[in-house]
Amino acid sequence: MPTISIAMIANNEEKNLARSLGSAAWADEIVFVDCGSHDGTEVEARKYPVKYFARPNSPAVYINKQFAVDQAACDWILILDADEEISPALKEEIKRFIAAPGAVAARMPRRNFYFGRWLRHGGKYPDTQLRLFKRGSARFLPLPVHERLAVDGPVGRLEEPLLHYPYSDEEDMRRKLAFYTEILTRSYALKDRGRLSVLLRPFTRFFSAYILKLGFLDGTRGFKTALMDFRTVLASALLYIRQKAERPTDK
Repeated sequence: MPTISIAMIANNEEKNLARSLGSAAWADEIVFVDCGSHDGTEVEARKYPVKYFARPNSPAVYINKQFAVDQAACDWILILDADEEISPALKEEIKRFIAAPGAVAARMPRRNFYFGRWLRHGGKYPDTQLRLFKRGSARFLPLPVHERLAVDGPVGRLEEPLLHYPYSDEEDMRRKLAFYTEILTRSYALKDRGRLSVLLRPFTRFFSAYILKLGFLDGTRGFKTALMDFRTVLASALLYIRQKAERPTDK
């Protein structure tokens, strides 16, 4: 039977680790990279049989995710975020997949839990993720936002969803949204986006999620989720425009 490593990075995820690491306990190895946490993340992580590493946090998330992948020693690697959970059904499907010949990686759907409910629309489901791959067959691309794996070989698909709980409480929500605002602003700067382009983005994002992707079918929670994304993207746009205006120009 092929072996599997689970690779996880975390920043101040103490409240989520019992669920995420508990769901990963069946793996042959868990690589855990603590990215500058100042809560009880290390104490909670060490309750499980993890290979623990401490690294500085980085807005370029792919850097620490690739570091975690590079430490893995098993035949297959599954990337698991600290606010996610592997269901028993997904665990069994993963075991069957890695034992079968053919693909070197797999995509899987992801269910997202917002405001006390699993969402089914607005881009929150199936929210397909590429997370499982043979060691040596994939690497993270150096992207500032929304890290992505490049795979060398055929990619299969799993049916069982990964479970995602984005925010443990309001404080966690504020912290993560501030981080997303920072990395999105950074991506605008790297691409030197125009002011009009970034100002239109929150409105097109809301229209796409709530109307085109049927977010309104999730009721009040669908609206609140789309509005939360709108506010985050708008905050990034306004911060970027302010920073651009303050940037010295060459004469």
